[in-house]
Amino acid sequence: MSLIERGNPDLSITTQAQLLGMARSSIYYRAEIDDYQLELMRCIDEQYTKTPYYGSRKMTAILKGSGYPVGRRRVQRLMKLMGLEAIYPKPNLSKHHPEHRVYPYLLRDMKITRVNEVWGADITYIQIQKGWLYLVAILDWFSRYVVSWELSTSMEVDFCLTALNKALALATPEIFNTDQGSQFTSLRFLERLEQAQVKISMDGRGRAMDNIFTERLWRSVKYEDVYLKDYQTVREAKEGINNYFISYNQERVHQSLGYKTPAQIYFNH
Repeated sequence: MSLIERGNPDLSITTQAQLLGMARSSIYYRAEIDDYQLELMRCIDEQYTKTPYYGSRKMTAILKGSGYPVGRRRVQRLMKLMGLEAIYPKPNLSKHHPEHRVYPYLLRDMKITRVNEVWGADITYIQIQKGWLYLVAILDWFSRYVVSWELSTSMEVDFCLTALNKALALATPEIFNTDQGSQFTSLRFLERLEQAQVKISMDGRGRAMDNIFTERLWRSVKYEDVYLKDYQTVREAKEGINNYFISYNQERVHQSLGYKTPAQIYFNH
C-alpha cells in the first residue's frame, strides 16, 4: 500500500510529497497491510496511550482479554514497528550506534520559570486508514506551547530536523530535552542544536516522568482528535492535526497556566 500514488500520470512523487509538505526522503512504500494487523496496532496504540508503562507481556494479556488471539512475539514486533517502549527502568540499556552521542539529563530538580528555558521533543504513532504515520512535536515546557511539529511515513531523522529548524526560526531555547531515540542522537540533529548554542539534555531510558508534558500532549492529541476523526489519508491527518494544534495553542486553557492558553503565556510572559 502506498501513501503516495505511484505512477501518477499527473504528479511526480516529488511534487506529491511537496504538496503534502513532506520530505521526499520520508516517502516509501509498504506492502498491503493486513486489516487484522492494523486493528491490533490500533488497540496497542490506545492502550499504550492510557498505560505507557505496559510492556509486551502485559500488552499481550490485554489483547487476549479483549478477544484477540495474539502471541507475545507479534506484539513485540508491532510495538517496535510503532516505536513504542514501556517507560520503566531497565537494568541493561541497549547500545547506541557508535557515531551517536548521548548527553546527560540536565533537568533533575530544576524549576522552570520562563518561556524558551526548556523545550522538549518526542515522537508518537498516528494510525490512518490502511497505514500509519509518525508525529514529532516540539513543546515549550513552561507555556505548553507547541512550537512546531511534523508528520512522516518513516522514522528517519529528516522530519525531526524539519521540525527543529522551524522551531529555531521562531526562538532559541536554553535547553532542549529528548529521549535517547536514534533520531535525537543522530549527528545531524545534535549538530543543529550545537550550531544554535543550545544545551542538550537527554532522558535516562525508561524514565516515565522526564518528558511528562509531551506525554500529556499525546494523550490530548489522540483522545481529542485522532481517535475521534479516524483519518483516512496523509492529507486529512496533516490538515486535521494542524487544526488541532492551532486550537490547542490558541484556544485551550490550562488550569496549570491560570486558565490561560499556551499562546497567551508563550507570547506575553
